[in-house]
Amino acid sequence: MKRPSIRILDASGSPSAIGHAHGSAYAEEIRQYMNDRVDLVASGLWSGGPISRSDVLDIAESMLPAHEAFDAPLYEEMLAMASAAGITPAEAVVVGGFTDFVDTVRAVVGGPMPESVIEDDCTAMIVPDHRAEGAGIFGQTWDMHDDATDHVILLRLHPDDGPASIVFTTTGCVGQIGMNSEGVCVGINNLVGIDGTRGVAWTSVVRGMLNTGSATEAKDVLLGADLAGAHNFLIFDKEGVGYNVEAMPSARPLQELAEAPIVHTNHTVYSESTKVQADKAPGLMDSSQSRYDKATELLAEGAIDAGRVFDITREPEAICQSAVEPYHIESSGAAVMRPSTGDFWACWGRPIENDYQHISFEPGTEPVVV
Repeated sequence: MKRPSIRILDASGSPSAIGHAHGSAYAEEIRQYMNDRVDLVASGLWSGGPISRSDVLDIAESMLPAHEAFDAPLYEEMLAMASAAGITPAEAVVVGGFTDFVDTVRAVVGGPMPESVIEDDCTAMIVPDHRAEGAGIFGQTWDMHDDATDHVILLRLHPDDGPASIVFTTTGCVGQIGMNSEGVCVGINNLVGIDGTRGVAWTSVVRGMLNTGSATEAKDVLLGADLAGAHNFLIFDKEGVGYNVEAMPSARPLQELAEAPIVHTNHTVYSESTKVQADKAPGLMDSSQSRYDKATELLAEGAIDAGRVFDITREPEAICQSAVEPYHIESSGAAVMRPSTGDFWACWGRPIENDYQHISFEPGTEPVVV
């Protein structure tokens, strides 16, 4: 499926103004997406056992204090988005931080990990400056159940208090992948943990990290967050400083960027985080390992520019995923960022089928196909 352009929402001003712009622009879509997500949790397919809708939302409600404590202005933005979209704050937690939310629900409900959990998404990489002709590059696919693809958007944000940012996300979600005008990039891979808490969802943590001025500051935000669930975070800045953190609620092993590119997919590689990683279905583990191996192989030699990273996200055998039975996972989009130059490229849907577009920080400007 080919779409001519990724959808971009320009929003500026106070947190409430930004949230209202987001919620009002996509109100019906947010409500639909939220109901789909609540139904998935209630069914038990992703959450350890069937529970009532009211119990789902009670758990989400119990996580609101952690979101407010983590970043009060961002919490204000989330509440304004929810109000404009006609959903409750608890429903905003579900639609905006689904994969962490189900980690929390599984910890509350208990019981065995359901085989239907399919949180297998994203192949990500950081290429250090010396391998990219002095201008290091971050790139990743964003892979999810194929019903998420139509909800992919970009937020181009110019807040009153803080750096501007371009944020790859989905409707109703404050942020998933992004770069700010200070040259700080944040990307992610999902992990599945057994140590979920009633904490703050990873999507809010991404936005909190994008309100900093360096990779080191962003890393400190992550290490200090009361996390709800498990994600891997990749952090990179215009000075060439980079980190990879397997961030579980109870463990956060960290790798600093050195001579070799960093590649990460959807399984832990450090013993500290592996201890609290849920078992993965063999097919999903094979997918994660094969994507890791293929990306590592494709980055092994030679200078690397943005075009080469585009091509890696389009690799058809492992990395650029197609929706097939039984999991229906596909590459719903991709982002490539060069923080030292402020370049941001995004692709809607499967990169092998769609164009990358260069996105300017300037409000109102149209993306340029590359």
